[in-house]
Amino acid sequence: MILVAALIGVGGGFGAIGFRYLIRAVQLVAFGSWNYSLDVVRSVPRYVLMIIPAIGLVVIFPFVNWFAKETKGHGVPEVMEAVALRGGVIRPRIVLVKALASAICIGTGGSIGREGPIVQIGSAFGSAMGQLLRISAGRMRTLVGCGAAAGIAGTFNAPIAGALFSLEIILGDFGIPQFSPIVISSVVSTIVSRHFLGDTPAFIVTAYELVSAYELVVYAFLGLLAGFVGVGFSTLLYKTEDIFQGLRVPEVAKPVIGGMIIGFIALRFPHILGVGYETIDMALAGKMVWYVLLALIFLKLAATCITLASGGSGGIFAPSLFLGAMTGGFLGTVVHHFLPSVTAGGGAYATVGMGAVVAAATHAPLTAMIIIFEMTGDYKIIPPLMISCVIATVLSIRLKGPSIYTEKLTRRGVDLFKPLEINVLKKVSVSEVIDRKPLLIPEATTFRQLLDLVVNSPRSEFFVVCNEDQYVGTISIHQMRKVLLDGDYLDPLIVARDMADATYPVLSPSDNLDMVMKLFSQEHREELAVIEGSKIIGSVKRSAVLEEYHRELMKRDLAGSFQGALAWTARAKNIDLGEEIDNSKSGKTISLRLCIAVVRVVLRLDLFRVGRRKVVFMRGLAQESQGNG
Repeated sequence: MILVAALIGVGGGFGAIGFRYLIRAVQLVAFGSWNYSLDVVRSVPRYVLMIIPAIGLVVIFPFVNWFAKETKGHGVPEVMEAVALRGGVIRPRIVLVKALASAICIGTGGSIGREGPIVQIGSAFGSAMGQLLRISAGRMRTLVGCGAAAGIAGTFNAPIAGALFSLEIILGDFGIPQFSPIVISSVVSTIVSRHFLGDTPAFIVTAYELVSAYELVVYAFLGLLAGFVGVGFSTLLYKTEDIFQGLRVPEVAKPVIGGMIIGFIALRFPHILGVGYETIDMALAGKMVWYVLLALIFLKLAATCITLASGGSGGIFAPSLFLGAMTGGFLGTVVHHFLPSVTAGGGAYATVGMGAVVAAATHAPLTAMIIIFEMTGDYKIIPPLMISCVIATVLSIRLKGPSIYTEKLTRRGVDLFKPLEINVLKKVSVSEVIDRKPLLIPEATTFRQLLDLVVNSPRSEFFVVCNEDQYVGTISIHQMRKVLLDGDYLDPLIVARDMADATYPVLSPSDNLDMVMKLFSQEHREELAVIEGSKIIGSVKRSAVLEEYHRELMKRDLAGSFQGALAWTARAKNIDLGEEIDNSKSGKTISLRLCIAVVRVVLRLDLFRVGRRKVVFMRGLAQESQGNG
């Protein structure tokens, strides 16, 4: 794993370098200069500037709609979903498609960042390495994290921040098995990046100084302001996506509309085009007036949301830094104007504001603090940075639960915060584990007959019925123990109906096993009746639910492992593994055919790429298993 992590680090470092030069190549074509700047944009004819972003969005339309839909948007949620639900499997084509789509979008003025794409590119490269080596799902997730860390570290020249980004956001796990390879990838990627690009920080930051302890109050207020900006960014982004999805125009017209709006804004404020690093540097140096800083907060919000909603491909990390720099610069400039003796200039607040808005948007305060610290290299910035980032994160979580990353998954019905081991039972209904032959007792059964049944039966619950299937109630063995010694006296007096407990919990066929498991735990029962209308149609045992729980966990792990070997067969030819197999054939024959089929798929994929295909694997496996008991 260490060697593979180092290799992914090399790939991530070269990926970050190549992606940066690919963006510059697109800018050369779009704006006529290899060295993109605001002066270059201002020299472009106004009518050309109006249409350049629209052209870029139209060009990438087939990439994000036909070749790989995962590349649409900012990319990090797709990586998180792959790690959580698909064992870290990401299609290898994402590396190329995401690089081209995002480079074209950013290079033609799309108001997005390059960090999200390089995270998805690096993660896809790590996943491809895992698929090539046929490793387990757990290790596959780690390699995906290695790719994400390598991408961030190579982009920002920040190895610690790269590792923390991967651990805090992508994996959510700081365990040693994950930590060590990810750190190796992050460090190697940084070394590669520094060798070719130089040991320079991502932004030009002036020396920081805490002028007075009273400033901490202002930084706390900056945290509150950044929290509102982060929540507004996340909310507006998905509201804008809803608006564009609701437009009754051809799909290809949406990028034209979005691009034209961005071009119109850029006529007066070209600062919103691209990643915006030059404008961030101006804010950090305190070279911008307060009203421009304030205007750019709203304009950048609108431009980024429109870019992504109209079909753009790029990240939200750089826009978050941009918004933070503008927010902090605005507040610092205003406060310094009125309190020049106890506050620093706007540049210091812009630096802290960058981390605060990133923390509010991503709910990753640790990553935000470390990345700003690595960019400044000044320990004195840590206290105000911690105050602002923590306050911004707490406020953001309080106002809006999901982060800007997880909200995209929540809208798809994916909740990463619920334990996966519990969720596996929610998709299984009672009807799938029902015992259709429960032990039924006629209501007229005498007490003595009931005692004989209890002694000779392994069950602990007995269901009393009338008219053969009309449910009356349940008799528990715990209930019988209390009257065993009084059997001689009770025998002529009571029958089964008298002892049946009608308040005993019952189930319906549509109930899920998660609820059933909670009933078993709360009621301390071993078996519950399944009722349809007033008739008893079966029962569910605790042991059956536990067995199904372990089966679902095994299927989840197997799915992750098989996906590691068969990820490239997502569009492969149908391979039927059991629909016509005679049930009398031995398990050896089935296992042999299964192994042969897997080997054939792997060999076929290693030799050449087949067109549109699909593998029906788990269905055949399940049918064969069921057919052979």
